[in-house]
Amino acid sequence: MELVVRDLGVARGGVPVLDGVGFALAPGRALVLRGPNGVGKTTLLRTVAGLQPALAGTISGGGERIAYAGHSDGLKAMLSVRENLTFWAQVFGQSDIAPAIQGFGLTGLEDRMAGTLSAGQKRRLGLARLGVTGRPVWVLDEPTVSLDTASVALFAQAVRQHLASGGSALMATHIDLGLDEAEVLDLTPFRAKPRAAVQDEAFL
Repeated sequence: MELVVRDLGVARGGVPVLDGVGFALAPGRALVLRGPNGVGKTTLLRTVAGLQPALAGTISGGGERIAYAGHSDGLKAMLSVRENLTFWAQVFGQSDIAPAIQGFGLTGLEDRMAGTLSAGQKRRLGLARLGVTGRPVWVLDEPTVSLDTASVALFAQAVRQHLASGGSALMATHIDLGLDEAEVLDLTPFRAKPRAAVQDEAFL
């Protein structure tokens, strides 16, 4: 099933930032969002993931099919790597965490408390949650923050495996992941036009 976005309008803090956004993301495909800081990439991803309402337009093929990873790693500091992943696997009705541990380079860290991990290790653990959701559509906001070159390569390989298994990925990232199959959507042309301020007649 495709993730289809039609004529989408989104706002940040009540102010429209994007208008008329449209794309279709088929299984096995990745789409990378581009644009300058503040253009609305995070706002668009949060809207697609169902974390905030759209101003206009429609989103189909999303909902419970989406696994979202934002700027927060979403970890419980006093739980181990294994316990964190087991917790998230249970939330999504899954049980096998071994592929996620291996795929995100966490082998040997299973018994470490999440709070004692380095920033890069925490990020890899946060991203490893995607691998235990069982959900086909990954929506990722700057997933490579805090990752070194080797970890970026691990992440890119995890995305490739996800695509090969019929999943899809919608990402905002400034890093070239080497995913030649990924399409790119520049959001700059979809910037919402400034709206005139509404004047209160009592002050006219």
